[in-house]
Amino acid sequence: MVCFGKKWSLWQRAIASVSASAILLESAVLSVIAAPPRSPDKTVECEVLVVGGGLAGAATAYESLLAGRTVCLTELTDWVGGQISSQGTSALDETTRQRSLLYYSRGYKELRRRIENKYGELNPGECWVSFSCYIPADAHELLFEQLEDAADRGDGTLKWFPATVIKELELSGDGKQIDRAIAIQHKPRPGTPPLNAKPLSQTIEDAYRYANSSQFEKTIIRFSAKPRSDNQPADWYVVEATETGELIALADVPYRLGLDPRTHREPSSPVTTTDPYCTQGFTYTFAMERTEQPQPQEKPSFYDQYAPYYSYELPRLANFDLVFTYRRIWSPRSGEPGSFGPFKWTTPTPGDISMQNWTWGNDYRPGTSKDNLIYSREQLQQTGQLQSGGWLGGLRAETLRRGEENALGYYYWLVQGTTDSQLEDDVKHPNPNHRFLSGFDAPMGTAHGLSKYPYIREGRRIIGRPYFGYEEGFSVTELDISRRDYSKEYYQETLSPRMYRNLWVALAGLKSAEAIVNNTAPEDIMRRTRSTIYPDAVGIAQYPIDFHPCMTLSPPEKPGNTEREGVRIGQGSSFPAQIPLRALIPQKIDNLLVVGKSIATSHTAAAAYRVHSFEWSSGAAAGMTIDFAFDRAIAPYQLVETMPRVTRELRDLQSRLQWSGNPIAFPDTSIFNLDWSQW
Repeated sequence: MVCFGKKWSLWQRAIASVSASAILLESAVLSVIAAPPRSPDKTVECEVLVVGGGLAGAATAYESLLAGRTVCLTELTDWVGGQISSQGTSALDETTRQRSLLYYSRGYKELRRRIENKYGELNPGECWVSFSCYIPADAHELLFEQLEDAADRGDGTLKWFPATVIKELELSGDGKQIDRAIAIQHKPRPGTPPLNAKPLSQTIEDAYRYANSSQFEKTIIRFSAKPRSDNQPADWYVVEATETGELIALADVPYRLGLDPRTHREPSSPVTTTDPYCTQGFTYTFAMERTEQPQPQEKPSFYDQYAPYYSYELPRLANFDLVFTYRRIWSPRSGEPGSFGPFKWTTPTPGDISMQNWTWGNDYRPGTSKDNLIYSREQLQQTGQLQSGGWLGGLRAETLRRGEENALGYYYWLVQGTTDSQLEDDVKHPNPNHRFLSGFDAPMGTAHGLSKYPYIREGRRIIGRPYFGYEEGFSVTELDISRRDYSKEYYQETLSPRMYRNLWVALAGLKSAEAIVNNTAPEDIMRRTRSTIYPDAVGIAQYPIDFHPCMTLSPPEKPGNTEREGVRIGQGSSFPAQIPLRALIPQKIDNLLVVGKSIATSHTAAAAYRVHSFEWSSGAAAGMTIDFAFDRAIAPYQLVETMPRVTRELRDLQSRLQWSGNPIAFPDTSIFNLDWSQW
C-alpha cells in the first residue's frame, strides 16, 4: 500500500511562502561574505570517482562495484537515479521492439525486475506512455539497494556522497590528468528545515559556496586516487555523469552547447552558426492525485504571467483524462478500459496519482542569452565561474525559479484553467477533483511538491578527439542515426549543391566510394537503411529524435510566443544505434570519461541519445572500460587511437562487455543488413 501525507505542516507552509525579496537579499549577502577556500575537512580515496548520481552515473558505479572497484559516487540531490527519481520522470522511455526482446544492459534489466517485484507488476500506474510508470521515491530506494547488492556480489566498495557537488578540479602539471577533485557536501544547520524544504533555485548557488550559510553547514572533501602499487597510465578515473556537463565546463575541454551549424552531417539544423542558448526545454515534474470531491485550489500569485503559455497542444490531446493517465504513476484500482489510437488506457479513479511532464505545460523553454538555463563558456567567463573557486554550478538560478513557477502554474491551469494558447478557447474546462501532492512522504520527496531537480534533456556535449574522418573532433551526428527522407525539396533548397551531394555520398554506405568515383548524382544514390556502424561500439541506444524546442522570444511564457522556427525539422524516427567509445573520451584529459547526455553527439543526435536505457548503457560501458583499463594497464584513449583500425585490446573489451550482458550492437547489426523495418 502506498500512502502520502495530505497536508504540509505549518512550518513547511511558512517555508513555501518566504518572499522573493528575502531570498534575493540572502543571496546578495552570501556573495559578499563568501569565505576563501579553507583546507579540506577530509580526504577520500577511490579508484573511480563518479560525479552525478543519475542513471548513467549509477550504471558506471554498478559495473565498477561488480568488478570489485572502490567507487565514490557524488550527487547534488540526496537521491540516486536522476530521471527515475530526483527528476521525477518515472516513466521508462522505451521503443517497442527493443522492449519486446528485453535487449538492454544487464543492470537496466535488473532495475526493471526490481520495479516489477516491488509492485507485483511493471506498470502500477497503468500509464499509457510507457510499459512502466511508478513512484519516484521508490525508484531511489530500489536503485540504491541494487548498488549495495552489486558491491556485495563483486566485493566492491561504495562510498556514497549525497548533497555533494564538485567545486574545483586539480590537474597534473601537464594538464592531462585530474589529480584531485575538491567537493562540498552540505547539510542543514541545526534548527533549520531539512533538505528539500526549498526548491532548487533557492539553494543551488549556496550549495556550491565554501562558506557555511544561514541554511547549510558545509564539509569540504578532497577526492583523490587510491594508492596503487602497479604501473598504471592513470591512478584513478573520473567520470562526468552530471545532468548538464559540469566537469567538462570546469575542466574546459572542448564541447558544444545548443544548436550546431548546418552541415552535410547535420542537414536539418535551422542555423548556419552555433547557437548555445537554444537547448531543449527542462521540466520540473510534480504529482497530483484524483479525489472523490472537488478540492480548494489556490491561485498562485504569478499564475497570470505563465497562463498565456499553457496548452493541450493538439486537438486529439485535448482531453484532461488522457493527459492525467499519460504518465499516471499509481493506480489503486482500474477504471473503465478505453483506447487512444494504439494505446490502451483506463479512466482515472479516485486515488490515482499522475506525474506531469507536458511540453506546453511544465516544460520551460528559454532560448536567448537573457534567460538560457545552462551558461555558455562565454557566460561562465563573464560571471567568473571559470576562475579558481568561482564555480557555482553553471546554471542561471533565476531561470530555475521561473521554471518552478511555470510548473506550479501549470498545475493550477490543469485544475482551474479555461484558456488554451494553441487551441480554441472552449477546449479547456476546470477539473477541481484533484490535489497537488507535497511533503517529504509524497512521490517527489519535497516539501514544495516539485521534483528535486528538473528533468534535463540536453547539456554540454563534448567534442571527441580527432580521428580519421573526424579531423575536427569525433561526434555522433544526425546522419548517423536518422531515418529522414533527405530527398525532400527542403534539403535540396536549403543545402548548397556541394553539401547536398556530400550528404548523399555519406548515405550511400558501402557504395560511398563508388558514388565518389563515378560522380553519381544524388537522385541516383540508394541510401543505406541502417545507422552508422562503429568499430569501437561499447553500448546501444534507440529512441526517436524527439525535440522540446526552445522558444523564440524571452521570456518563454510571453503571450503569442512560438517555438524556435526550424528546430523540429530533424524530428522523427531513428535506426537502432550504437554508442562508440570515442564518444566517451574528451580531448585534453586522459583519465576523464563522459557518460549520459554529455557524450559526443550533435544537438539532433542528442535528442535520441537521452532516454533511460541509453543513459544506463553509456554508464555501463564506462564502468567496464575503466575496469578493463586497470586490468590491462592501458588508458581508454589508447584503445581507439588507431581508429578505424581495431586493436586486439579493443576487441577484448567488446567481448567482455557482450559476455557480461552489456550489448554493443542490436541483433543482426551488419554493414550488409539493410532491412531494419522491424525496428
